[in-house]
Amino acid sequence: MWTTLKAHHAAVSDRRFEMMLDGARAADFSAMAGDMRLDYAKTNIDADGRALLLDLLDKTGVAAKRDAMFTGAPINETEGRAVLHTALRNLDGGPVHVDGADVMPDVLATLARMGDFAESLRSGAYAGQGGRITDVVNIGIGGSDLGPAMGVLAMAPYHDGPRCHFVSNVDPADVAQVLRSCDPTTTLVIVASKTFTTIETMTNARTARAWMSQKVTDVGAQFVALSTAADKTAEFGIDPSRVFGFEDWVGGRYSMWGPIGLSLMVAIGRDAFHAFLRGAQAMDVHFRNAEWSENLPALLAVVGIWHNQICGYATRAVLPYDNNLSRLPAYLQQLEMESNGKGVSMDGADLQVSSGPVVWGEPGTNGQHAFYQLIHQGTRVVPCEFLVAARGHEDALHHQHQLLVANCLAQSQALMKGRDLAEARSKVADKFEGDELDRQARHRVFPGNRPSVTLAYPQLTPFVLGQLIALYEHRVFVEGVVLGLNSYDQWGVELGKELATALQPVVEGTQSAAGKDGSTVGLVDFLQAHGV
Repeated sequence: MWTTLKAHHAAVSDRRFEMMLDGARAADFSAMAGDMRLDYAKTNIDADGRALLLDLLDKTGVAAKRDAMFTGAPINETEGRAVLHTALRNLDGGPVHVDGADVMPDVLATLARMGDFAESLRSGAYAGQGGRITDVVNIGIGGSDLGPAMGVLAMAPYHDGPRCHFVSNVDPADVAQVLRSCDPTTTLVIVASKTFTTIETMTNARTARAWMSQKVTDVGAQFVALSTAADKTAEFGIDPSRVFGFEDWVGGRYSMWGPIGLSLMVAIGRDAFHAFLRGAQAMDVHFRNAEWSENLPALLAVVGIWHNQICGYATRAVLPYDNNLSRLPAYLQQLEMESNGKGVSMDGADLQVSSGPVVWGEPGTNGQHAFYQLIHQGTRVVPCEFLVAARGHEDALHHQHQLLVANCLAQSQALMKGRDLAEARSKVADKFEGDELDRQARHRVFPGNRPSVTLAYPQLTPFVLGQLIALYEHRVFVEGVVLGLNSYDQWGVELGKELATALQPVVEGTQSAAGKDGSTVGLVDFLQAHGV
């Protein structure tokens, strides 16, 4: 199947896809999910290529694997677990079974507890020793940080609760700078760690507890745990009423729909958080029911597969023209690269094609004045994904939003069209002549024929944010199934953790560096000589 796709690519690779783009193609190579539009017309995928790509979904059993995921089968085979983050947004409460038991009553009960606590905090009914809670500090790392941190920033126009801060890095600068801006008597700390043993998280949590104990007598009353380790949270001093657990069938990078999203619920309120879940649930329904040719997660996945595994483009730029989505690229880095950054297939054999791409990006228009030079004129092709809303949230500055939209559309057009030498010469013909004219013109040539897709939506609301994140989750799922790997484990993060634990006493000077490699010994010696 890969051979046929690569042969098709070889046959069309020199074609300029701008020449294919007319009104009919624009309509045919777009799809809708609710009010969200995916345009993938500015790619070199034609009708035959699309048919081959969609046939790939059938040949690799994506539909059956999708149904298995939604019904609670243990599709995370290396860990023997179900993959049911979708159950966390199943607000209609239809039964979802794991090992014969319906998980939905517990899911909805936990969501109700979260809502009650968040609203009591927002209303001031639940207060700190110094009065109404003004600040919430979420301490986590990875999925326990990236999701809620991205979501809270994305939903800034809807904030009407306490200020939310996020601490993740074990670097003391991170926690110190956040706590310095807060009053311990009116701050609530959320410790997000399923096992309550994550080294970075628990180190920062103990620092926060020591900071708060300087001015607060009942420190535990101003801590919340997002964890399933009831014994450890009790030992830490957190009452069970403020412990919100989630099951092992929710992976960290897929967990912001449940207790890990508590900080987002505190910031925007229970109703807006439910709208966020509703948006994701709507995308779940679309993913399960829409034909592949109209299915946004499937289409986004096959476009990604075409560019990475077939065309050989190793990176993907995510470019939200929405400043509130400035943390989305970082969130998607983990979602994509931790999920599909694997070299071994489900059967234990080496992967026969490239694994997932390097994902990166920044919001527009900032990126235009940073790395767009490479995107437009560099020697490597970087497929781009633009995200843009029809309306912003600053009504009095709508003219600026129109300028933002114009920039977004212009960038995707420029990537496609480019500028040939003749046009470049005409741009500078009044300033130069002869050989110098040619030299100067060549610097102004844009190769064009560089692919992009655009996701457009009416406005970034809680519902739309839920749609977006669920769309990308399902896109990663489809890509993983097609590649034949497990998107839901992350063994690649383990080795560094093990070595860090072993190296800590060496760095502290309580254990000899004997037996370590020469480079590491030399670095330890240097850092110890300078005060580590």
